[in-house]
Amino acid sequence: NPNWKTNCMGWNIAPEGMKDMLLWIDQRYNQNITIYITENGSCEDEPNVETARHDIKRQTYLEAYIQSVAEAIVEGGVKVGGYFAWSFMDNFEWQFGYQRRFGLYYVDFDTLERTPKQSALWYRDTIKMNGANIGK
Repeated sequence: NPNWKTNCMGWNIAPEGMKDMLLWIDQRYNQNITIYITENGSCEDEPNVETARHDIKRQTYLEAYIQSVAEAIVEGGVKVGGYFAWSFMDNFEWQFGYQRRFGLYYVDFDTLERTPKQSALWYRDTIKMNGANIGK
């Protein structure tokens, strides 16, 4: 859909698709399975630590996708056993090496210093509050 937002990789951002997919899997397998989302995240252009600290696009992405998961649970009765953000910290990506950053923590690849991004702090708070901060 040309109206969808994209991340710096050009990948579509469509959180409603997460809900649709969870509902489809649940219906397809007759509500007999627990689903784990093992890898969900977004890459943003973060050329330095100061830019990375204010990664509002990643936070917005995670919030929208987690909201869609919650809707599938509440509205559709989908059993979700876990949601895991990709990734905990910036790492080597097979196609782009160290140029693309997906992490909740910024990694200075020269010193290996790790700095939490805004999304990491938000994700921490979301876990502590069991999602009560979503949409607030």
